[in-house]
Amino acid sequence: MDGLQTESDNSAAAELADIVGLIAAAPKAELHLHFQGAIRPPTLLALARRHRIALPAEDADGLRRWFQFRDFAHFVEVYATLRACLVEVADYELVTYELGAELAAQQVRYAEVTFTPGPEVYSGLGETFFDGLSAGRQRVREDFGIDLRWIFDIPRRTVTLHPDLPLADFITRMAIDGRHDGVVALGLAGTERGYPPEPFEPWFDRARGAGLHSAPHAGETAGPQSIWGALRALGAERLGHGVRAIEDPALVRYLVEQQIPLEVCPTSNVALGVYPSLEAHPLPLLLEAGACVTINTDTPAIFGTSLVSEASLLATQFQLAPAAIQQILRAAFEASFLAPDERAALLARADSPLR
Repeated sequence: MDGLQTESDNSAAAELADIVGLIAAAPKAELHLHFQGAIRPPTLLALARRHRIALPAEDADGLRRWFQFRDFAHFVEVYATLRACLVEVADYELVTYELGAELAAQQVRYAEVTFTPGPEVYSGLGETFFDGLSAGRQRVREDFGIDLRWIFDIPRRTVTLHPDLPLADFITRMAIDGRHDGVVALGLAGTERGYPPEPFEPWFDRARGAGLHSAPHAGETAGPQSIWGALRALGAERLGHGVRAIEDPALVRYLVEQQIPLEVCPTSNVALGVYPSLEAHPLPLLLEAGACVTINTDTPAIFGTSLVSEASLLATQFQLAPAAIQQILRAAFEASFLAPDERAALLARADSPLR
Protein backbone atom coordinates (compact mmCIF):
# COMPACT_ATOMS: atom_id res chain seq x y z
CA MET A 1 0.00 0.00 0.00
CA ASP A 2 2.83 2.37 0.88
CA GLY A 3 4.40 1.68 -2.49
CA LEU A 4 1.17 2.45 -4.31
CA GLN A 5 0.80 5.68 -2.31
CA THR A 6 4.36 6.71 -3.13
CA GLU A 7 3.81 5.99 -6.81
CA SER A 8 0.61 8.04 -6.74
CA ASP A 9 2.36 10.91 -4.98
CA ASN A 10 5.18 10.85 -7.51
CA SER A 11 2.71 10.86 -10.38
CA ALA A 12 0.81 13.82 -8.89
CA ALA A 13 4.06 15.73 -8.34
CA ALA A 14 5.14 15.07 -11.92
CA GLU A 15 1.77 16.22 -13.23
CA LEU A 16 1.97 19.40 -11.15
CA ALA A 17 5.50 20.07 -12.41
CA ASP A 18 4.26 19.65 -15.98
CA ILE A 19 1.47 22.17 -15.42
CA VAL A 20 3.86 24.67 -13.85
CA GLY A 21 6.16 24.26 -16.84
CA LEU A 22 3.27 24.90 -19.21
CA ILE A 23 2.31 28.00 -17.23
CA ALA A 24 5.86 29.32 -17.55
CA ALA A 25 5.83 28.77 -21.32
CA ALA A 26 2.29 30.03 -21.94
CA PRO A 27 1.77 33.47 -23.53
CA LYS A 28 0.69 35.95 -20.89
CA ALA A 29 -0.60 39.46 -20.34
CA GLU A 30 -0.25 41.59 -17.21
CA LEU A 31 -2.62 44.35 -16.18
CA HIS A 32 -1.39 45.42 -12.72
CA LEU A 33 2.31 46.20 -12.72
CA HIS A 34 3.76 49.36 -11.19
CA PHE A 35 6.59 50.91 -13.20
CA GLN A 36 8.56 52.24 -10.25
CA GLY A 37 8.02 48.97 -8.37
CA ALA A 38 9.67 46.98 -11.17
CA ILE A 39 13.10 48.64 -11.08
CA ARG A 40 15.83 46.02 -10.70
CA PRO A 41 18.27 46.41 -7.78
CA PRO A 42 21.35 46.63 -10.07
CA THR A 43 19.61 49.32 -12.09
CA LEU A 44 18.65 51.25 -8.97
CA LEU A 45 22.28 51.09 -7.83
CA ALA A 46 23.51 52.42 -11.18
CA LEU A 47 20.95 55.23 -11.21
CA ALA A 48 21.75 56.23 -7.63
CA ARG A 49 25.48 56.37 -8.39
CA ARG A 50 24.85 58.37 -11.55
CA HIS A 51 22.80 60.94 -9.67
CA ARG A 52 24.77 60.82 -6.39
CA ILE A 53 21.81 59.59 -4.36
CA ALA A 54 22.58 57.77 -1.10
CA LEU A 55 21.14 54.28 -0.73
CA PRO A 56 20.92 52.03 2.35
CA ALA A 57 23.14 49.45 0.62
CA GLU A 58 26.24 49.67 -1.57
CA ASP A 59 25.79 46.64 -3.79
CA ALA A 60 23.01 44.81 -5.62
CA ASP A 61 22.82 41.95 -3.10
CA GLY A 62 22.46 44.43 -0.26
CA LEU A 63 19.70 46.22 -2.14
CA ARG A 64 17.89 42.93 -2.74
CA ARG A 65 17.93 42.31 1.01
CA TRP A 66 16.70 45.85 1.66
CA PHE A 67 13.96 45.40 -0.94
CA GLN A 68 12.54 42.40 0.94
CA PHE A 69 9.19 43.43 2.37
CA ARG A 70 9.03 44.07 6.13
CA ASP A 71 6.01 46.28 6.77
CA PHE A 72 4.00 49.01 5.07
CA ALA A 73 6.26 51.83 6.32
CA HIS A 74 9.25 50.06 4.82
CA PHE A 75 7.31 49.50 1.60
CA VAL A 76 6.65 53.26 1.35
CA GLU A 77 10.33 54.00 2.04
CA VAL A 78 11.53 51.64 -0.70
CA TYR A 79 9.00 52.96 -3.19
CA ALA A 80 9.97 56.58 -2.48
CA THR A 81 13.62 55.73 -3.07
CA LEU A 82 12.81 54.02 -6.36
CA ARG A 83 10.95 57.10 -7.55
CA ALA A 84 13.67 59.51 -6.40
CA CYS A 85 16.33 57.75 -8.49
CA LEU A 86 14.46 58.47 -11.73
CA VAL A 87 15.96 61.86 -12.53
CA GLU A 88 16.59 62.10 -16.28
CA VAL A 89 14.58 61.22 -19.37
CA ALA A 90 17.15 58.50 -20.14
CA ASP A 91 16.39 56.85 -16.79
CA TYR A 92 12.79 56.28 -17.82
CA GLU A 93 13.85 54.82 -21.15
CA LEU A 94 16.30 52.46 -19.43
CA VAL A 95 13.80 51.16 -16.87
CA THR A 96 11.14 50.71 -19.56
CA TYR A 97 13.51 48.72 -21.75
CA GLU A 98 14.69 46.52 -18.89
CA LEU A 99 11.09 45.91 -17.88
CA GLY A 100 10.38 44.77 -21.44
CA ALA A 101 13.32 42.36 -21.32
CA GLU A 102 12.08 40.89 -18.03
CA LEU A 103 8.56 40.48 -19.39
CA ALA A 104 9.87 38.83 -22.56
CA ALA A 105 11.71 36.24 -20.46
CA GLN A 106 8.36 35.33 -18.88
CA GLN A 107 6.52 35.01 -22.20
CA VAL A 108 4.49 38.15 -21.58
CA ARG A 109 3.06 39.43 -24.85
CA TYR A 110 1.19 42.48 -23.58
CA ALA A 111 1.25 44.63 -20.45
CA GLU A 112 -0.56 47.67 -19.14
CA VAL A 113 1.96 49.31 -16.85
CA THR A 114 0.87 51.70 -14.11
CA PHE A 115 2.96 54.85 -13.86
CA THR A 116 2.52 57.32 -11.00
CA PRO A 117 3.97 60.76 -11.80
CA GLY A 118 4.71 62.13 -8.35
CA PRO A 119 5.84 65.61 -7.27
CA GLU A 120 9.40 64.81 -8.36
CA VAL A 121 8.20 64.52 -11.96
CA TYR A 122 5.90 67.52 -11.83
CA SER A 123 8.48 69.86 -10.33
CA GLY A 124 11.53 68.39 -12.06
CA LEU A 125 11.21 66.83 -15.49
CA GLY A 126 7.74 68.16 -16.16
CA GLU A 127 6.26 66.68 -19.29
CA THR A 128 9.56 65.38 -20.72
CA PHE A 129 9.48 62.16 -18.65
CA PHE A 130 7.00 60.82 -21.19
CA ASP A 131 9.68 61.04 -23.89
CA GLY A 132 11.68 58.43 -21.97
CA LEU A 133 8.68 56.15 -21.54
CA SER A 134 7.85 56.40 -25.24
CA ALA A 135 11.41 55.76 -26.40
CA GLY A 136 11.70 52.70 -24.16
CA ARG A 137 8.30 51.43 -25.26
CA GLN A 138 9.31 51.66 -28.92
CA ARG A 139 12.54 49.73 -28.29
CA VAL A 140 10.61 47.05 -26.37
CA ARG A 141 8.25 46.62 -29.30
CA GLU A 142 11.12 46.40 -31.80
CA ASP A 143 13.40 44.10 -29.80
CA PHE A 144 10.91 41.86 -27.97
CA GLY A 145 7.63 42.18 -29.85
CA ILE A 146 5.85 43.23 -26.64
CA ASP A 147 3.20 45.91 -26.64
CA LEU A 148 3.36 48.11 -23.53
CA ARG A 149 0.53 50.49 -22.70
CA TRP A 150 0.32 52.93 -19.79
CA ILE A 151 -2.11 53.65 -16.98
CA PHE A 152 -1.35 57.00 -15.34
CA ASP A 153 -2.21 56.96 -11.64
CA ILE A 154 -3.32 59.82 -9.43
CA PRO A 155 -1.75 59.26 -5.97
CA ARG A 156 -4.38 59.73 -3.28
CA ARG A 157 -2.16 60.95 -0.44
CA THR A 158 0.13 63.17 -2.51
CA VAL A 159 -2.79 65.21 -3.77
CA THR A 160 -4.01 65.68 -0.18
CA LEU A 161 -0.56 66.40 1.27
CA HIS A 162 0.34 68.91 -1.45
CA PRO A 163 -2.82 71.01 -2.00
CA ASP A 164 -0.68 73.73 -3.58
CA LEU A 165 0.51 71.28 -6.22
CA PRO A 166 -2.08 70.71 -8.96
CA LEU A 167 -0.76 67.20 -9.47
CA ALA A 168 -4.09 65.59 -10.33
CA ASP A 169 -4.59 68.17 -13.09
CA PHE A 170 -1.07 67.51 -14.41
CA ILE A 171 -1.47 63.72 -14.40
CA THR A 172 -4.89 63.82 -16.01
CA ARG A 173 -3.72 66.21 -18.72
CA MET A 174 -0.64 64.09 -19.43
CA ALA A 175 -2.81 60.96 -19.62
CA ILE A 176 -5.19 62.62 -22.07
CA ASP A 177 -2.34 64.02 -24.16
CA GLY A 178 -0.70 60.58 -24.25
CA ARG A 179 -3.77 58.61 -25.29
CA HIS A 180 -2.47 58.35 -28.87
CA ASP A 181 0.95 57.24 -27.66
CA GLY A 182 0.12 54.31 -25.40
CA VAL A 183 -1.85 55.72 -22.45
CA VAL A 184 -5.09 53.75 -22.13
CA ALA A 185 -6.51 54.64 -18.72
CA LEU A 186 -6.49 56.86 -15.65
CA GLY A 187 -5.90 55.14 -12.32
CA LEU A 188 -6.01 55.98 -8.63
CA ALA A 189 -3.19 54.74 -6.39
CA GLY A 190 -2.21 54.62 -2.75
CA THR A 191 -3.85 53.66 0.50
CA GLU A 192 -7.64 53.76 0.44
CA ARG A 193 -8.04 54.30 4.19
CA GLY A 194 -9.03 57.91 4.67
CA TYR A 195 -8.88 58.60 0.95
CA PRO A 196 -12.15 57.44 -0.65
CA PRO A 197 -12.58 57.57 -4.43
CA GLU A 198 -15.48 60.04 -4.61
CA PRO A 199 -13.41 63.29 -4.40
CA PHE A 200 -11.51 62.24 -7.53
CA GLU A 201 -14.63 62.09 -9.70
CA PRO A 202 -13.95 65.35 -11.61
CA TRP A 203 -10.61 64.13 -12.94
CA PHE A 204 -12.01 60.77 -13.96
CA ASP A 205 -14.94 62.48 -15.67
CA ARG A 206 -12.46 64.56 -17.64
CA ALA A 207 -10.36 61.55 -18.61
CA ARG A 208 -13.33 59.39 -19.57
CA GLY A 209 -14.75 62.26 -21.60
CA ALA A 210 -11.50 62.31 -23.58
CA GLY A 211 -11.75 58.60 -24.33
CA LEU A 212 -9.60 57.08 -21.58
CA HIS A 213 -10.67 54.09 -19.50
CA SER A 214 -11.11 54.05 -15.71
CA ALA A 215 -8.92 51.63 -13.72
CA PRO A 216 -8.65 52.72 -10.06
CA HIS A 217 -7.27 50.73 -7.16
CA ALA A 218 -10.16 49.69 -4.90
CA GLY A 219 -10.89 46.87 -2.49
CA GLU A 220 -7.35 46.38 -1.21
CA THR A 221 -6.72 48.31 2.02
CA ALA A 222 -10.41 49.23 2.29
CA GLY A 223 -13.52 47.13 1.88
CA PRO A 224 -16.60 46.98 -0.37
CA GLN A 225 -17.58 50.63 0.16
CA SER A 226 -14.39 51.70 -1.61
CA ILE A 227 -15.25 49.46 -4.55
CA TRP A 228 -18.81 50.76 -4.74
CA GLY A 229 -17.41 54.29 -4.72
CA ALA A 230 -14.99 53.50 -7.54
CA LEU A 231 -17.79 51.99 -9.60
CA ARG A 232 -20.34 54.73 -9.00
CA ALA A 233 -18.19 57.87 -8.87
CA LEU A 234 -15.28 56.92 -11.13
CA GLY A 235 -17.03 54.61 -13.58
CA ALA A 236 -14.44 51.90 -12.91
CA GLU A 237 -14.23 49.43 -15.79
CA ARG A 238 -11.60 47.30 -14.08
CA LEU A 239 -10.51 47.16 -10.45
CA GLY A 240 -6.98 47.24 -9.14
CA HIS A 241 -7.13 44.34 -6.66
CA GLY A 242 -10.86 44.39 -5.84
CA VAL A 243 -10.51 41.24 -3.75
CA ARG A 244 -12.37 42.59 -0.74
CA ALA A 245 -15.55 42.52 -2.77
CA ILE A 246 -15.87 39.04 -1.29
CA GLU A 247 -17.11 40.73 1.92
CA ASP A 248 -20.30 41.90 0.18
CA PRO A 249 -22.35 39.23 -1.65
CA ALA A 250 -24.40 41.89 -3.46
CA LEU A 251 -21.21 43.48 -4.75
CA VAL A 252 -19.86 40.14 -5.93
CA ARG A 253 -23.12 39.53 -7.81
CA TYR A 254 -22.84 42.97 -9.42
CA LEU A 255 -19.23 42.39 -10.49
CA VAL A 256 -20.20 39.03 -11.98
CA GLU A 257 -23.24 40.43 -13.78
CA GLN A 258 -21.27 43.34 -15.21
CA GLN A 259 -18.12 41.24 -15.67
CA ILE A 260 -15.90 43.92 -14.10
CA PRO A 261 -12.40 42.37 -14.19
CA LEU A 262 -10.31 42.12 -11.02
CA GLU A 263 -6.55 42.63 -11.11
CA VAL A 264 -5.63 40.09 -8.42
CA CYS A 265 -2.13 40.11 -6.90
CA PRO A 266 -2.02 37.33 -4.26
CA THR A 267 1.54 37.72 -2.95
CA SER A 268 1.11 41.49 -2.65
CA ASN A 269 -2.16 41.04 -0.76
CA VAL A 270 -0.50 38.78 1.81
CA ALA A 271 2.66 40.92 2.11
CA LEU A 272 0.62 44.08 2.75
CA GLY A 273 -1.56 42.33 5.32
CA VAL A 274 -4.80 42.35 3.35
CA TYR A 275 -4.95 38.60 4.10
CA PRO A 276 -2.89 36.66 6.65
CA SER A 277 -1.90 33.92 4.21
CA LEU A 278 -2.46 32.57 0.74
CA GLU A 279 -4.73 29.95 2.31
CA ALA A 280 -7.03 32.78 3.40
CA HIS A 281 -7.00 34.52 0.02
CA PRO A 282 -10.43 34.71 -1.67
CA LEU A 283 -9.24 34.10 -5.23
CA PRO A 284 -10.87 30.64 -5.43
CA LEU A 285 -14.14 31.96 -3.98
CA LEU A 286 -14.23 34.86 -6.43
CA LEU A 287 -13.54 32.50 -9.31
CA GLU A 288 -16.20 30.07 -8.11
CA ALA A 289 -18.72 32.94 -7.94
CA GLY A 290 -18.07 33.71 -11.60
CA ALA A 291 -15.94 36.84 -11.20
CA CYS A 292 -13.52 37.80 -13.96
CA VAL A 293 -10.16 37.17 -12.29
CA THR A 294 -6.74 38.05 -13.71
CA ILE A 295 -3.35 37.33 -12.10
CA ASN A 296 -0.68 40.02 -11.68
CA THR A 297 2.50 40.96 -9.80
CA ASP A 298 1.88 44.53 -8.50
CA THR A 299 5.43 45.57 -7.46
CA PRO A 300 7.69 42.64 -8.39
CA ALA A 301 11.00 44.20 -7.33
CA ILE A 302 9.79 44.72 -3.77
CA PHE A 303 7.82 41.51 -3.31
CA GLY A 304 10.26 39.30 -5.23
CA THR A 305 7.55 38.10 -7.56
CA SER A 306 7.25 37.44 -11.26
CA LEU A 307 4.21 36.79 -13.39
CA VAL A 308 5.38 33.20 -13.79
CA SER A 309 5.60 32.68 -10.02
CA GLU A 310 2.22 34.34 -9.40
CA ALA A 311 0.52 32.34 -12.13
CA SER A 312 2.14 29.15 -10.82
CA LEU A 313 0.36 29.72 -7.51
CA LEU A 314 -2.87 28.97 -9.35
CA ALA A 315 -1.68 25.37 -9.62
CA THR A 316 0.54 24.91 -6.57
CA GLN A 317 -1.30 26.93 -3.93
CA PHE A 318 -4.87 27.25 -5.16
CA GLN A 319 -4.87 23.83 -6.85
CA LEU A 320 -6.95 24.97 -9.81
CA ALA A 321 -7.55 22.70 -12.76
CA PRO A 322 -5.65 23.45 -15.98
CA ALA A 323 -8.85 24.70 -17.66
CA ALA A 324 -9.43 27.23 -14.86
CA ILE A 325 -5.82 28.39 -15.03
CA GLN A 326 -6.11 28.84 -18.77
CA GLN A 327 -9.30 30.82 -18.20
CA ILE A 328 -7.45 33.22 -15.90
CA LEU A 329 -4.50 33.63 -18.27
CA ARG A 330 -6.85 34.30 -21.16
CA ALA A 331 -8.91 36.73 -19.05
CA ALA A 332 -5.96 39.13 -18.84
CA PHE A 333 -5.97 39.53 -22.63
CA GLU A 334 -9.76 39.83 -22.73
CA ALA A 335 -9.81 42.41 -19.91
CA SER A 336 -7.19 44.61 -21.55
CA PHE A 337 -8.03 48.09 -22.81
CA LEU A 338 -6.96 47.26 -26.34
CA ALA A 339 -9.25 48.06 -29.22
CA PRO A 340 -11.40 45.02 -30.15
CA ASP A 341 -9.45 44.26 -33.34
CA GLU A 342 -6.10 44.53 -31.53
CA ARG A 343 -7.36 42.30 -28.73
CA ALA A 344 -8.63 39.67 -31.17
CA ALA A 345 -5.32 39.63 -33.05
CA LEU A 346 -3.35 39.24 -29.84
CA LEU A 347 -5.60 36.45 -28.59
CA ALA A 348 -5.28 34.60 -31.88
CA ARG A 349 -1.50 34.57 -31.47
CA ALA A 350 -1.42 34.10 -27.70
CA ASP A 351 -4.07 31.48 -26.98
CA SER A 352 -2.22 28.35 -25.87
CA PRO A 353 -4.29 25.79 -23.91
CA LEU A 354 -2.69 24.08 -20.91
CA ARG A 355 -2.85 20.32 -21.51
